[in-house]
Amino acid sequence: MSLLPVADALDRLLSAAKPVQRTDRVQLHDAAGRVLAEDVAARLTQPPFDNSAMDGYAVRHADIAGIGSVLSVAGLSSAGHAFEGTPGPGEAVRIFTGAPLPAFADTVILQEDTEPLEDGRIRTTFLTPKGRHIRPRGQDFTEGEVVLKAGQMLDAGRLTVAAAMNHPQLPVYARPRVAILATGDELVPPGKTPGASQIIASNSYGVAAIARQAGAEVVDLDIARDDKQAILDAVRQALQMDIDVLVTLGGASVGDFDLVQPVLGEAGMELDFWRIAMRPGKPLMVGRLGDIQVVGLPGNPVSSLVCSYLFLEPLLRKLARLPAKNRVSRAVAAVPLKQNDRRQDYIRAGLAHAPDDALLVTPFEKQDSSMMKIFAESDGLLIRPPHAPAEDAGALCDVLVLREPAA
Repeated sequence: MSLLPVADALDRLLSAAKPVQRTDRVQLHDAAGRVLAEDVAARLTQPPFDNSAMDGYAVRHADIAGIGSVLSVAGLSSAGHAFEGTPGPGEAVRIFTGAPLPAFADTVILQEDTEPLEDGRIRTTFLTPKGRHIRPRGQDFTEGEVVLKAGQMLDAGRLTVAAAMNHPQLPVYARPRVAILATGDELVPPGKTPGASQIIASNSYGVAAIARQAGAEVVDLDIARDDKQAILDAVRQALQMDIDVLVTLGGASVGDFDLVQPVLGEAGMELDFWRIAMRPGKPLMVGRLGDIQVVGLPGNPVSSLVCSYLFLEPLLRKLARLPAKNRVSRAVAAVPLKQNDRRQDYIRAGLAHAPDDALLVTPFEKQDSSMMKIFAESDGLLIRPPHAPAEDAGALCDVLVLREPAA
């Protein structure tokens, strides 16, 4: 099987992805970043009464027809405490922002457009048009009005209006469920002492973080030994969990101990493709187990994270009905760039802002796919297309941004 270009691999992966249909009802405090599954209508009218938009005095406009009009203050209306009386002609009510407008009033004059008199009366110092500084009942929304639509992602503004519409819970699409299975006799979990031929299993933590940031719920299937039955048991366990995506780490290549692909085939997986024309991450595997999408990530830590950003994140965002996240930006090479071969390279690099605010990219010298320290220091991945020629410093190039560079 020939190496598949990155763009073609991503297109095939996403074309087979169907957004999650399951729904939940969640409390408002837990709804940020979720996607509405139904239209949401207001349960009440907002504001529920005419109220003042400013601090000042509620008046009849006829009583302030000219500058220098003198009025008596008959009482006060504040937020949560309406004035209950009925002032006569020439009387005003002291009012504060958000307070109910007394029934007699048709205008609010600002407190700074009046001057107090010694006997508790006020004199106007500015001509205020009729109807000014009043928020009418229902100005924001009315009972039964559909304000939020299915398919919208819930952010700060939408959550605030949902609360104002008197909804303590909201109907949302369920998060896609992802099961992550690491494989390999050489792996032990963090906190344990590895044997002479073992290493700490680290990939699943970074992959899980990317999955959660993409809107997914993650199930950790732990580590399976390089044994067909152990891997098959773990896969069967995953199939009982109502998952949407099975992610395997390692064991998907063609070595004597790379058992994941044949075991998944035995479990019924239909292989779509594997082996991508990229570096790092060539042995990426994609297939389906019934309705479950399978993504077999490489075992090298850097390879697994690069593939997660390129393939797993877009897949999960589509399943979660979240908008695609474009991580690619144009940048300027801070150093000369080497000629590339037939595979698309993703080179760990530092990013910085030039004085003109252009994004500068500087690749690290060491790029071995097992070296996580360099990845942790990287702000982005310099993208070198297949057969890219050598270029001088100052050349324009693409970078996949992992984090914003320091100011």
